[in-house]
Amino acid sequence: MSQIKDEAVESPSTRNARFRTLVRQAPESPGVYVMRDQAGAIIYVGKAKVLKNRLLSYFSGRKDIKTRHLVSRVESIEWILAGSEYDALLIENNLIKEHSPKYNINLKDGKTYPSIRITAEEYPRVFRTRRIIDDGSEYFGPFPSAETIDIYLELIKRLFPLRRCVTLRHRESPCMYYHIGRCPGPCAGKISREDYMDRVGQIRKLLSGETAELAADLKAKMDQAAQAFRFEEAARHRDALRAVEQFVGRSNAQDFDKSARDYLAWHCDGDLISFVVFSMREGKLKGRDSFVSPLYSDEPEALQSFLTTYYSAERLPPPLIFTMKKLETKTQVQFFKTQLGVKTRLLSPKEQRHAASMNLAAQNAREELIKRRRELGDRNALVELKSALGLSALPVRIEGFDIAQLAGKNTVASLVSFKNGIPDKKNYRYFRIRSLGGSVDDFGAIREAVARRYTRLINEEAELPDLILVDGGAGQVSAALEVLREIGLDCDLAGLAKKNEELYLPGRLAPVILPKDSPALRVLVAVRDETHRFATGLSRKLREKDLRLSALSSVKGIGEARSKKLIKAFGSLDGIAAADIALLAKTAKISQETALLVKEKAIASYGHKKNG
Repeated sequence: MSQIKDEAVESPSTRNARFRTLVRQAPESPGVYVMRDQAGAIIYVGKAKVLKNRLLSYFSGRKDIKTRHLVSRVESIEWILAGSEYDALLIENNLIKEHSPKYNINLKDGKTYPSIRITAEEYPRVFRTRRIIDDGSEYFGPFPSAETIDIYLELIKRLFPLRRCVTLRHRESPCMYYHIGRCPGPCAGKISREDYMDRVGQIRKLLSGETAELAADLKAKMDQAAQAFRFEEAARHRDALRAVEQFVGRSNAQDFDKSARDYLAWHCDGDLISFVVFSMREGKLKGRDSFVSPLYSDEPEALQSFLTTYYSAERLPPPLIFTMKKLETKTQVQFFKTQLGVKTRLLSPKEQRHAASMNLAAQNAREELIKRRRELGDRNALVELKSALGLSALPVRIEGFDIAQLAGKNTVASLVSFKNGIPDKKNYRYFRIRSLGGSVDDFGAIREAVARRYTRLINEEAELPDLILVDGGAGQVSAALEVLREIGLDCDLAGLAKKNEELYLPGRLAPVILPKDSPALRVLVAVRDETHRFATGLSRKLREKDLRLSALSSVKGIGEARSKKLIKAFGSLDGIAAADIALLAKTAKISQETALLVKEKAIASYGHKKNG
């Protein structure tokens, strides 16, 4: 194993340059590379056909935010030579399973889709659950959608109602659910256990897909009841039979192909990738697994990593795996055969029936990623913004700056943070500008605020923004860019000028003009307006504080210390104007004559009438 290590404390730009020099020493052969952080922990493992080319790609050219984020945490890089790409896959898989690196694809983010549970009680219950408990209960699912599971449960409640109460207690008379036909009343002895378990058996057949057998049972019971002149009972069985037949007609989660197969689809968007696996067994959709994970590699590498992680001795691959796109399968098929003892073929669907299932899986993968983006914001606007400005990555986190001051006094910079297109208020910050000495210099204020913000984030190894937006034009952008280059932060930057909503980008003379109804512009204007509101709010408070202090300290015998004490005690000039003179004198430890002057000054400052 060869190793590259960064031992000196360096600026990010110097550090990247040194890494670029060192990784050129990597061999041009297959192998595995291991990235470690400052503590020596493995944070990423990858494989490559040509190690040198793959490692150079991390440190050459402009990178998106996810790659910059990963690289910023790398302190050392090791590589392990492999005899072939397959050997590299084995080594990579073993290292990932052994160390669970932070930035490799993991399956912990998968959703647990609901199942239907039939409990193992004397009088079982049936309900939806996401928890699997080993207590003898039966589980059916997981189901491909919430709609499907709701249809099943509603059908069960209507046709084969069971008890609703969590704890079964003996009652003299049954509850309301019995009287409305939604419970058979076992608590009050209204149904025998034999008849109750017969209902449970019918539910079991429905959930197992044995609808033909269930329909035959219902028809036989309907005929028996009719022959015995129990017409009300016969009508119930007839209605149940019709409902089951209609339900089977609308189900698209099964077909007549009994071969075991999986459908694997995925969707990439910026720094995220989603995977969806549909598992078809005995002609029925038996499972749907979904995972959304950060993406720190290219698509083929991510897919191969997913396949070797998802399938294991505990979850063997089926004979057929259909993938959304045609893949290089030789290495993966060899892995399944030698490591898991399973002969599996990876195919892209050609027949219409397979294509339909794959399209459904692909739609699910896309929706999972859209749903994740929408949990916090407007994905479409961010996609448009990335395209319109030519950004290196989807601007999931945008940080905006604005400056507020009055003739050089109380100069403040506001920082607001938007995540997925909506305010992330816990990450708002103020900066009281210290470097200007009372001069009016918006460019200098921008430089100070940007330097303080991102020097701290880099030192703390905190999350960095995808896009920095400053309120202003080319001058403000140049001021911010100067600082970003000094601290070695390679981040997308733009300025939004108020007059015509023109966008200024580094290295471009002409501004970018987005349509007024553009969702991308809407997000940027929202960020800019919020920075302005936030900056102006603090600046106004500081100016009001100065006015209050100056108004009081102009009274002979009242300096800054006593002014602050009075404002703290009474809250504002309004409060001082309304206060009793004796209380003012006692609070500030001044004479009543001076207290009267203070009160008069407060009244004059806020236009109050003298009230004695």
